[in-house]
Formats: sequence, structure tokens, C-alpha cells
Amino acid sequence: MPVFTEYSAASRELRVLPSFAPPLPRLTSRIAAGNEEKFEVVIVGAGPAGLMLELLLARYGLDDDSLLCVDAKPTTLKSGQADGLQPRTLETLKSLGLADEILCEGCQMWQVAFWNPSDDKDKIIERTSIVPDVAVPARYPHEVTIHQGRIERILETDLLRYSKRGVQRNTNLLDVKIDEVGDTEFPVVAEVETNGQKRTVRSKYLVGADGAHSVVSRCMGLKLEGESSDHIWGVVDLVVDTDFPDIRRRCAIHSPSGSVMIIPRERIATGEYLTRLYVQVPGDVKPDSDQQPIDGTGVASVSDARSRRGQVTEKTIFENAAAAFKPYYIRPKKDGAVDWWAAYQIGQRVTNSFSVKDSAKVNRVFIAGDACHTHSPKAGQGMNVSMMDSYNLAWKLIYSINGLTPYSEGQPDGILDTYHTERHTIAQELIEFDRAFSSMFSGKIGASKDGAGSLTHGEFLEVFSKGNGFTSGCGIEYPENMIVNRTLKEDNNPIHGTDYLSGVLRPGRRLLNVRIIRHADGYRRDLQDDFPSTGRFRILCLTSSDLLNPRGISAQTLKQLSQLIGRFPQSLVEQVAIHPRLPKDFMWNDVPSELKLRSEMSFYSGYEMDDVYGIYGVKPEKGAVAVIRPDGYVGVVAELADVGRVATFLEKCIRTI
Repeated sequence: MPVFTEYSAASRELRVLPSFAPPLPRLTSRIAAGNEEKFEVVIVGAGPAGLMLELLLARYGLDDDSLLCVDAKPTTLKSGQADGLQPRTLETLKSLGLADEILCEGCQMWQVAFWNPSDDKDKIIERTSIVPDVAVPARYPHEVTIHQGRIERILETDLLRYSKRGVQRNTNLLDVKIDEVGDTEFPVVAEVETNGQKRTVRSKYLVGADGAHSVVSRCMGLKLEGESSDHIWGVVDLVVDTDFPDIRRRCAIHSPSGSVMIIPRERIATGEYLTRLYVQVPGDVKPDSDQQPIDGTGVASVSDARSRRGQVTEKTIFENAAAAFKPYYIRPKKDGAVDWWAAYQIGQRVTNSFSVKDSAKVNRVFIAGDACHTHSPKAGQGMNVSMMDSYNLAWKLIYSINGLTPYSEGQPDGILDTYHTERHTIAQELIEFDRAFSSMFSGKIGASKDGAGSLTHGEFLEVFSKGNGFTSGCGIEYPENMIVNRTLKEDNNPIHGTDYLSGVLRPGRRLLNVRIIRHADGYRRDLQDDFPSTGRFRILCLTSSDLLNPRGISAQTLKQLSQLIGRFPQSLVEQVAIHPRLPKDFMWNDVPSELKLRSEMSFYSGYEMDDVYGIYGVKPEKGAVAVIRPDGYVGVVAELADVGRVATFLEKCIRTI
């Protein structure tokens, strides 16, 4: 009779927990339980920005006693609103392990077709070019369209792995203020109402992700400033019946009767495919007596700030679309084929501050997403930029809360200051690009009535192409600040080249993905998969061709980096190493022991698949070191031997022990 003996380690539960990664270490004490509701972070709004922030903070280690997210809606979004994810956002979602459903079931847009007025009067419009939708290097060189409500559901479902409460819905924010007298540690006071029951909660920090009509912004005296254009647009989601040949491509149509943008959408439960149309509406619009415009919630709009926008109906949208598509026809496929529609006026606005400080100059209230910036939807930026606001803020908040920064608790934390510095800069750039893009898209291509050319296809295509790095999210560059250090003498710069969009390492830009082969097991891998969104800093060490020399620069650097990593809280700094082509095959005992200690499963060949050194602008005989922030952006680069520069940078970001 066989005998079966089983042994289970006491720590075995760590192997089967559903957590994406262990929480970040904490050097501060947690809040004490009391009668008054107190949280370390309160988030107002559970759209993409709010959910992204709550999910990240929960993954980083904040539990339901420390983190509260409230939202006025009873459920995730059901119709309308945003629908497009850009390549950088897809990279971010992949780093969270949340991209698979979106990539498999969303509509991937690889091409953009341009249609313009034809010299042939019978054609009216003709296709003038087809170009790649994403023209810069990216792990996912395409956009994906999928309904915002589905993205919210994906984020919220994952959140419930870490939070029993999840989002507290049917909860309105009534008021928020900073009251340091009542409690200096939890000075932010919010009055909320859930299902008719009012209560007061206190927090260390509060984040307003509650949209363009943000209650948080209003209570804090923050205002969206900017201007609106005269262009009125209708937007409609529907199952379409048409003979237009490019209906499943993203299209920009400039016709004699106006402009239309086509955004192909995902397949729905019926097996049919949605299409979104943005349709320019002329100046004089007659209202239908039996229809009223609706907003994103399905409620009749009561605003009369823009009378022309209020006159737009579903019927007028289709009338203008039909005129722009001629000689092709376009209409809803059947009754009930229209899923949602709305009218909007193009406007670009941004607040002058993304945070509010208390009397001690400590950042206490932040805003993110549409509460910070509004713009037209045609560049596909709204949901993307909003989630990236939260992605930027989350790790900075948790580092401050957990005492992981070099600043004392209750004192101004310079890391938190960088949220406004970095994201406000991007918001301003977004507004400037959107103003140019929307203005050109709303213009007419061809000759105007007086014979002067109003807009050429080449001009429009140039704006589209130049903006591709920005709209894709892959060309975003944060300005120099305490966590973006570009100050380096030319003689000491290990990076050669300036083609940053193609991957040349530059502080303030995200680390481009490359394909590598792992030394330990030959695994062919994407380098970005070694930089998951777990809140950790990473040191990327591109060793030089002297790696096998025990007295070489590479060996000395790896020893010094290992010592440096040991000075910070455990697991907070990780190391990824790459080697160039070497003169012979090697074993672990041929390289410094510190390399196996810190990078056994993150040590790669930098030449067998992609030319990593060439892409990153590093000479193999020299090597380089780069610090990658928790959000995937390069913080600093240094010569291989200049570990002191790396140490100085990290010591500004992380508390030593």
C-alpha cells in the first residue's frame, strides 16, 4: 500500500494569493480606529480616472479602512462617453495585467483613411490617402476602441480582488474643505450623502476625479479656464447600414457639405459592430418639436449657454451625415440601432492648479481627469489622459503615505509637488494640440468662395502626423524636475542620438519596449513585462562588453548597485540587466555574483532579438545605467561607472534605511 506524505510551509498562502504583487513596504503607522470616519485617501468619482487611482492604491496596499471611493452613479457607465485607448494606455494596462480582454475584444484601429472633395463631380468625395493610425514605435502600434463602461467594469472587477467594499455608489459629494484646526493629521473634511443619508468623513488626502463639473474643484476654488469655438458637432453610436467602403477604418472626411470622423467600434452581443460618427453641424439648425438633445446620462439637457448646440437633434445629425457621405448612403441599420447620441461644442480648458495645499504647504486636495482639463473628443485623448493623471499620482501618494519618501510626515513632500508640475504641462500641451487639430478638422479642404485656398489635405495630414507622438501617448515628455534629471554634461552623457520617439533613452520619457532573450532559460520576452505597475523603482543596467572581466567597469558597477539597492526598504528597488554581444558563451560563475543575486530572472541578451543598445542609444563598449520610475518613465541616466549619480537621484525619491 503506497504511503503519501505531504508537507505545507507556513508561508504557503503567499503562493496562492490573488494579489498582482506584494504591497509596498510601509514605514509609517496606520490610522487608529475611532468613532469618526477617517481615511488616508478619499476619491470622488469612479470614472476611468477614479477607478484607476483606487485600483492602484489598493494594489499598493491601502485597505478599506484607509481608502474610500464614492460615486454618484448607481453603476458603471452604460452608454456614450469615451471609447478609445491609445498605445501608451494599452502598455500601462498590460503592465497591470488588464489588457487581454481589451486587446481581444475591442476594435483595433491600424489605419486612418482620408476622404476629401473630388474634382470629379460625380464622385463628390474620394479617398486621398490611407496612413498608419500609429506612426511611432510602440508595443501596440494601434488604437483600440471599446466602450468606457466596459473599461470601468474591467477596472472595478479587478479592484474587488483587493477591496471588499469597492466603490461606494449612489453617493454624492456635497461639500469639501480643509479644516486643520479640527484635525491636523486628517484635515480634509468631506460631506457626503448616500441614499439620502448625510455623513462627514475626514482624510489626509482627497482626489477629485468627478468630471468637468467637479464639485471638488468648485469647493476648492479651482476653475477651468479657456475658450470654446463656434463649431458644433453631433456624436452618435449606432449599428450602421452603408455602402461607404471605409466604414471599418478610422476616417477623416472633409466633404463640400461638412466634416465627419468615423470611429469603428467593437462587436456587441447581437454579433453586430458599432460605429461612432462625429458629425459637424452647420450654423443654422432648426429644432425638432418632438426631440430634445440628451447628455451622456440620458437626461434632457437644460443648459441654454449655447443655443445652437441645444437645437441639435438625432435627426439633424443624420441629415448632415448623409450630406457629407454623398454619393454614398448611410443610415441606422434598423429601428433601435442608435445606442446613444449627444451634441457638443468644441472647447479647450485647463485649471491653473491640479492641487490645493494646507497652511503648512502640504498638498491635501488633488484633481484628476476632466476636472483638470476638457477638450474635443476627436483626438481620442480624454479617457487616456485622465487615467494617466491617476497613474502619475498614485505612486507618489502611496510613497508619501507609507513614509517611503525622504520627507517627514506632515511636512511638505516634494514628490507630491511633481504631480502638478508634470501633468499640468501635459494638459497644456493637449489643449494646444487639440485647438489646432479641431480647428483644422472643422475647416473645409479646397478653395473657398473667394478663390483662396482654405485648407489643403497636406496641411491637415501634417498636423495629424506631427501630433501622432502626442496622441499615442508615446511622445509624452515630462519637464525637468526633482524626479526627472536631464542635467548632464555632454562629455558624461552615455546616450547618443536624439530620436527619442524611436527609443533613445531620455529622462522624462517612457521606456520603449524591446524584445529580449533571458539568459537563465532562453525565454523570449518583452522588456516592459519586467516593469509591471507594482510601485517599484527599477535600475536598468546596460552592461558593457567588459562584463566578463572581473576587474572591469561592469563588474564594479554591479557590485556598487547591489550595495545601493540594499540601502532602501526591502523590495522597493529592483534591478534589470542587459548584456551586449560578448566574445564567448558564459555561465553564472563567469559574471559577478551580484548579477545573479539581483537579476537572476531579469538578465537578458541585448542583441539576439532587438538591437537594444542601438535602440536605446547606448554604445556596447561603454554601457549605461538608467533609473525607471514606478510609472515606467526614465528618471535619470548615467555612465556605467557613475553609480553616485544614480544614488543621488534615488535618495531624492526614496527614504534610506
